[in-house]
Amino acid sequence: MQKTAFIWDLDGTLLDSYEAILSGIEETFCQFSIPYDKEKVREFILKYSVQDLLEQVAEERNLDAKELNQVRSQSLAEKNAQVVLMLGAREVLAWADEAGILQFVYTHKGDNAFTILRDLGLESYFTEILTSQSGFSRKPSPEVATYLLDKYELNPRTTYYIGDRTLDVEFAQNSGIQSINFFESSYEGNQRIQALADIPYIFEDEQ
Repeated sequence: MQKTAFIWDLDGTLLDSYEAILSGIEETFCQFSIPYDKEKVREFILKYSVQDLLEQVAEERNLDAKELNQVRSQSLAEKNAQVVLMLGAREVLAWADEAGILQFVYTHKGDNAFTILRDLGLESYFTEILTSQSGFSRKPSPEVATYLLDKYELNPRTTYYIGDRTLDVEFAQNSGIQSINFFESSYEGNQRIQALADIPYIFEDEQ
């Protein structure tokens, strides 16, 4: 029960993919004649999510959010080559693997996440990968954490959700697990990092 586990977010955490995401949203907005302001869109999706953005725009313009998302998903899938690793991602995954830390992915990306991770040679690091198409409630619902904690008999005190947004901290807090995040938070279970390379130092005393 004391084994350490990392549950990873992808976009903005392991994957430097925001430019590809923004480009996909821009193409989608253009197809539906929706005005596009890159900085406003970036700010919104960092604070909330792409899904929230599409639902809001669909409601404002009397459009079908599912259709918007299908167009966006197709556009994004065509941009997989633009997605690169965040600095230090491969190194920290290898370090965690060598340290015997169980690693999972929980992302709001669709099943295209499997293709990207496979193309980048990262898929083998993860015990299980859960996406928006896995059938669970979206963050910050604790549903995925509950599933992983139960299935793999993980200890909430040694299970960490690693992300880059306040939504990710909220998910960890709602789930009763620990958080490692690029943002400062009032959640006492959160540890802020400046870079992925900071993560091994958090666990120095346990090595």
